[in-house]
Amino acid sequence: MGELRRELDPVAQLGVPAHVTVLFPFMPADELTDEVLLSLAGLFRAVPSFRHSFVRTGWFGEDVLWLASNADTILRSMTGLVADAFPNYPPYEGEFDDVVPHLTIGDRGPRDAMRVAEQKVQPHLPIQTITREVTLLVEQPSGRWEAAESFALAD
Repeated sequence: MGELRRELDPVAQLGVPAHVTVLFPFMPADELTDEVLLSLAGLFRAVPSFRHSFVRTGWFGEDVLWLASNADTILRSMTGLVADAFPNYPPYEGEFDDVVPHLTIGDRGPRDAMRVAEQKVQPHLPIQTITREVTLLVEQPSGRWEAAESFALAD
């Protein structure tokens, strides 16, 4: 799936790995104090690590192809935890009434290529994984994204 993301998801080319977003956008890198990082660590330390599977493909309109996890409730609760702790940073700046946890495969790529990608991915579903940590990515002045900190979930 990495090749498909590199081809169809522009942020993959900027260093963003395959992921399920907890909260975006978050505060600018120069505002990430030790206090903020400790608060995030405490929030995530209260969430047990969990097994889940990406079970189906989905679409946001015809622009974004994504994978849905069977851990929708847990993922939504993680978004809620961070949004409640940092109310100045609502998910997607409050643009959407329902924030759907997902792993993006393609974003505004050529429609034919995205439909082919969906057909390539579907035979590999479900994709099983264990989530043990949350990584905070920050945008660098170059436009690339890099991991700033990782927060372990409870064992």
